Amino acid sequence: MIAFCTYRPTHPASHQQPSIRVRCRDFTFVAFHFLGEDKARDVYDTIKNLTCRIGRLEKLYAFSYQAQGPEKEVNGWKVYDPKKEWKRQGVGAKGRDKGWRITELNENYEYSPTYPASLVVPAAISDNVLNYSGPYRSRVRIPVLTYLHPVNQCSITRSSQPMVGIRGNRNAQDEKLVAAIFSTSKPRSPHSANLAQSTDGTSFTSAEGPTESSTLTTEAMQDEAIAKVSQASDLEDSFQSEEDGDSPRLYGATQHNLIVDARPTVNAYAMQAVGMGSENMDNYRFATKAYLGIDNIHVMRDSLNKVVDALKESDVTPLPPNREMLAKSGWLKHISNMLDGVALIARQVGLHHSHVLIHCSDGWDRTSQLSALSQLCLDPYFRTLEGFIVLVEKDWLSFGHMFRHRSGFLGSEKWFEIENERIGGSRVILADPNASRPGGNAFENALLSAKGFFGKHKNDSRESLVDSDNENGDTQGSRRNSASISRSKGDDKMATKVKETSPVFHQFLDATLQLLHQHPTRFEFNERFLRRLLYHLYSCQYGTFLYDNEKQRMDAKVQERTRSVWDYFLARKPMFMNDQYDSTIDDNVPGKERLIFPDPAKTRWWAEAFGRTDEEMNAPRAQVVPSSLGASTLTGVETADVSIGAGTVETAPNALKNGAAAIAAGLQGLSLSAKTSTMMPRIKSPENVRQEMEVEMQ
Repeated sequence: MIAFCTYRPTHPASHQQPSIRVRCRDFTFVAFHFLGEDKARDVYDTIKNLTCRIGRLEKLYAFSYQAQGPEKEVNGWKVYDPKKEWKRQGVGAKGRDKGWRITELNENYEYSPTYPASLVVPAAISDNVLNYSGPYRSRVRIPVLTYLHPVNQCSITRSSQPMVGIRGNRNAQDEKLVAAIFSTSKPRSPHSANLAQSTDGTSFTSAEGPTESSTLTTEAMQDEAIAKVSQASDLEDSFQSEEDGDSPRLYGATQHNLIVDARPTVNAYAMQAVGMGSENMDNYRFATKAYLGIDNIHVMRDSLNKVVDALKESDVTPLPPNREMLAKSGWLKHISNMLDGVALIARQVGLHHSHVLIHCSDGWDRTSQLSALSQLCLDPYFRTLEGFIVLVEKDWLSFGHMFRHRSGFLGSEKWFEIENERIGGSRVILADPNASRPGGNAFENALLSAKGFFGKHKNDSRESLVDSDNENGDTQGSRRNSASISRSKGDDKMATKVKETSPVFHQFLDATLQLLHQHPTRFEFNERFLRRLLYHLYSCQYGTFLYDNEKQRMDAKVQERTRSVWDYFLARKPMFMNDQYDSTIDDNVPGKERLIFPDPAKTRWWAEAFGRTDEEMNAPRAQVVPSSLGASTLTGVETADVSIGAGTVETAPNALKNGAAAIAAGLQGLSLSAKTSTMMPRIKSPENVRQEMEVEMQ
């Protein structure tokens, strides 16, 4: 629970008491004052040793905690049953052929150690195809189903980035797998899109009424960008088919199936230098790819550190948090960008009847955020308490997220500091000066990464690639351990790497709260539930979040040796119920629709999570909310024939030169550009290049 600990020694002549000040991970502050220097230093050293020198997860509180009171009667480990959840979605149910099957290829976690044992893939794809397609995806995290829409049978699938590299590698079996995913349901009639929105985008409504015009414009233009680029690609294919003597395609009934790369466009392309990257759409002509400008774990950690700086000392002074520093932290912008991406995915699946494949780099940070939040918007079940537990178990715990690394359960000496070195007579332990930065020198890091890749250096650091979600690491084959956990030579002790910590799950809960505030009658649980869940993420009282994937939990026998965090909530269920909740679902009644959509422009501070009042952090709005909130997070759209957006090599087919100007005009509001010929990337200043590259080359 300790985020930072400061020891303040005093000189005897000052007549002041030495003190220890602790900032906890739930943003509470605790101060200890002592009469004597020796006692204060002894307590400081004890806290530090107990926090930083644990060495193993098995020594954490969860392995000695004994349930008390009503928790004894609850077993939270039984809430999530993957086969039961797949059956609820219609997979494996008798008499309901939806084109999917459950494969046990990963039953022993030998195929993909970070994936769940049960994977859902298209029924047309054999395990042999999966075996050949696996190595093409980072850490063998192939595209698999995570959500199937019950009405239109469209899917949300998730994966990691492909291993494209600078040579443009391709894998026919991966292409076959993605094509089969996008073919599991038939496209709706061309008139079905009219139910979603009119051509000017004025028919979008949320569960609580019409959305503001600014958000309408952004949403409409995002959809139009994807639709026009997809239609342009289809039109080029039709011209080619006519030239080849084939019959022309029918337009209007074609789904705009989407591959969502959560990374900024430049970052995705940069990964090709180290053997990874993003799909070459020449090989995925049946889909459109959208890039979202969601930044990496290092940027998010830096943003949260700036929020902490704005709140620093505010608990011991009558002054409110520094609102200017809060605005400059970029935290709300990051949450807003995430919600904008979620809205895009939810619209594609729920309104435009299309399939969506989501990935970032390794598919366990930004991918988990986008996948889980999109399902919250699409499925009322996940907005119940039980459903939300199932969602977290499925998309975060089962599909894998680096909880023990991102959360830093084993502590770090860099989180301990002694002030006034000369007075205290002790060495000051300061945090790494680069710890709060997204990265060091981008070019040096890129060279080191390339050296590790081309030299094929052995690196036991399982987690870190050169991607935005990682640090330097081996890019070949299967890796075992995460870079967030470093092992000392000669023993099995572990320690936290500060640069691998990041508030990824915190942001997911924050974004969930935004949906709860914007749709207060559509959630069965309340804000207190989310706040206590954030607390228990770091409390280490329960075993739920201590490991990174199913395999690690099975190996550690977590269910036998610890209690589930859901025991706490289910034993106290009335405390976490939302009094405003209305379970009625009726798409003909405004405010009771099945689907809900976020309004990124209304993103607000989760004041309670930071231990502050709403008045301190959210009023007046003009002083708190950056003007960038509500801006589109879409940074690029790409098909086999058309590529537009920042950081892409922008092209348009020869047959569409006359229509390219119309597409470009329609995309001006999204700050995307469309050109009619291949062009070189625009020249940027060294500082801009460094800032864009270092977010990936860490």
